[in-house]
Amino acid sequence: MNDDHTLTVTCENGDVLTHQFTPVDQEMTTMAHIDDVEFHEYVVTLPLDLPLGYHDVALSADDDEFARSRLIVAPEACYTPNEIKEGKKIWGLSVQLYCVRSEKNWGIGDFSDLALLIEKAAGVGADFIGLNPIHALYPANPNACSPYGPSSRRWLNYLYIDVTAIDGYDDASVQAVVNSDEFKATLEHARNVEHVDYEAVAHVKLAALKAVFDVYDAKYLRKSTKQNKAFKAFVEAGGESLDMLAVYDALQSHLKAEGKDSWGWPVFPQEYKDYYNPAVAKFKSANEQDVKFYLFLQWIAAQQLELASNKATDAGMTIGLYRDLAVGVSEGSAEIWGNKDLYCTGASVGAPPDILGPLGQNWGLPPMDPRKLYEQGYQPIIDLFASNMASSGSLRIDHVMALLRLWWVVKGDNAKDGGYVYYPVDDLLGILALESHRNQSLVIGEDLGTVPEEIRSKLADNGVYSYRVFFFEQAEDGGFFSPSHYPVQSMSTLTTHDMPTLIGYWHCLDLELGKEIGLYPTEEILQTLYADRHENKQAILDTLHGHGSIGDNVGRDVNHTGMNRELNNGMQVHMAGGSSALLSLQLEDWLEMDKPVNIPGTFDEYPNWRRKLTENIESMFDRHDINELASKLTHARKQASQG
Repeated sequence: MNDDHTLTVTCENGDVLTHQFTPVDQEMTTMAHIDDVEFHEYVVTLPLDLPLGYHDVALSADDDEFARSRLIVAPEACYTPNEIKEGKKIWGLSVQLYCVRSEKNWGIGDFSDLALLIEKAAGVGADFIGLNPIHALYPANPNACSPYGPSSRRWLNYLYIDVTAIDGYDDASVQAVVNSDEFKATLEHARNVEHVDYEAVAHVKLAALKAVFDVYDAKYLRKSTKQNKAFKAFVEAGGESLDMLAVYDALQSHLKAEGKDSWGWPVFPQEYKDYYNPAVAKFKSANEQDVKFYLFLQWIAAQQLELASNKATDAGMTIGLYRDLAVGVSEGSAEIWGNKDLYCTGASVGAPPDILGPLGQNWGLPPMDPRKLYEQGYQPIIDLFASNMASSGSLRIDHVMALLRLWWVVKGDNAKDGGYVYYPVDDLLGILALESHRNQSLVIGEDLGTVPEEIRSKLADNGVYSYRVFFFEQAEDGGFFSPSHYPVQSMSTLTTHDMPTLIGYWHCLDLELGKEIGLYPTEEILQTLYADRHENKQAILDTLHGHGSIGDNVGRDVNHTGMNRELNNGMQVHMAGGSSALLSLQLEDWLEMDKPVNIPGTFDEYPNWRRKLTENIESMFDRHDINELASKLTHARKQASQG
């Protein structure tokens, strides 16, 4: 400890900086004995002006390097756009993209629909469009459709590609495919059904995409063209992660075609159960064109998403797109297939019992091992943040408490019997802040449910915007807090994708549905929920009337007041007058829909992630009532900005 030591910092930009020190001259913070050997820990302050970024540090003595680590220099807080910093309060729409109907889509919302929605929404005053997670799912297993149980969170769901927008779609060979009787019948079915038929949508999209790919590949990707140059650059930048997904998708499709079990890598033949197995490399070599097809899909999806994001910028939206990062990936995912050391497949992420899930929740998502994450220099989480901030102005982190702790449930155990495992929250928040600034992305943390105060304060100090849901913002006496009391550094909303719509809530349709599918363990619990709902509805009417958010023609007694348009709109405008910097509203409530898109705690008891919107986006914004509501929201937000 009396010898001179040298710290060599190799910066991300290639600069090399050094600092010499003697350990005994530094502050000693820890002394420990392990196997009769005494160890000291010293704190070394670097007198170096290091730029923000990811740097490498090597420690040596007598020219002998004996330790190496990653050094991350991060800003103090996440990025916030200047207009928001200056007090502008904005509103936007949240949408589950797969739910969108339009005159042209193929039974599922696509990136062209998203661009159109951005244009229409911006035209009536919206400053952002919030999306469900648009992560890559499973082309060969389309019914594994939960956006919160993806195959890879770094890459995109190819089903959102607008096939008709790809160069080559008009080729005669492609038109022969899409104009066949069988294709047209399946497409018509996919467009007309009430719920997204993922099997039908995948069938027509894959058939058409493969035909388009053959044309595009021959025209551009086998020649020296700017398209080929761009494609190769995309593949190179995607690295092993992109290759892993493409090989996985090709392999899963191959196994399915052979009639073998293929829902995920746990049931693959033994030689294919790991990305790094020689048999997988052999498969890739023998099926290069199939792998290239799935690389092509990711390239096209990224381009179309970027075009939609650019539409938001051109329209002058303050935020534009905000994306959603799921808390994990499913057990059979490509993300785990290629990095098994990082994930604990003998456990699952979930949540303890709460108001959204009285039995606790088991999400079937293997958690990351915090020790392995550290050993890998946090690169997996860096890549996740960076890729999900791409082509957007904001990122919502689902279950943001995962940065501090996760509820782990051992395989075979009940969700209520799980326990918390903690993560290096300060390191993760630093990385989040760094990527937020690099991508100029405002960060929203979904902090619902059981949230320790330490994470709330840490998130606020680190510039992460809180998530405030009206129905959960209640005082001890049962009254609802005025949205004017919400923190400015927050995004507020009336409902979420895990909750009933306004009509569903008011008419207790969610409780009726929960009873039908056996969600409540006892009749007493259900009756308590009905009684609580009745009291809450009365408190809501009292709040809205007290603030003048609804007129006297809306009743004051819940026993005689049903949900109608004035009450619906009054609740939304009430929120718009609040202090949250961002207000998110659901298209379902604009359309006065009554069915939820997801019921937490269910699997196949309800068609989760499938329920479509009831109206095309083209006609939606032609409605006088919707334009009038949008105008009121914009006015209320401007008033709140000035207040």
